Amino acid sequence: MRRRDEIVLWPAYFDLTKTRSQGRRVPKKLAKANPSVDDIAKALQSLNVPHRIVPDAAYPRIPYERKGMILVKKVMPKNKFIKEVAAKIESSRSISGARKT
Repeated sequence: MRRRDEIVLWPAYFDLTKTRSQGRRVPKKLAKANPSVDDIAKALQSLNVPHRIVPDAAYPRIPYERKGMILVKKVMPKNKFIKEVAAKIESSRSISGARKT
């Protein structure tokens, strides 16, 4: 159950393959192709933000895709927070990609 002091982060907010009307909330330059809940969780860990993962939740605009959601304690306005998380997803992906090579 969601509490009032939490915000919800859906993978669709950060998905480059989605349009704004399909739920993307960040500019294309900050968006990533098919981000997972784990990618978002890693970004939140690097920001030291406590969070809870709900793995089988479906985004209301796309109810047939159950990609999950993340609940985060509200510490700043949601749009500003989403952009910070998107920037961290980029940096965490580039770092983990460099390690694999």
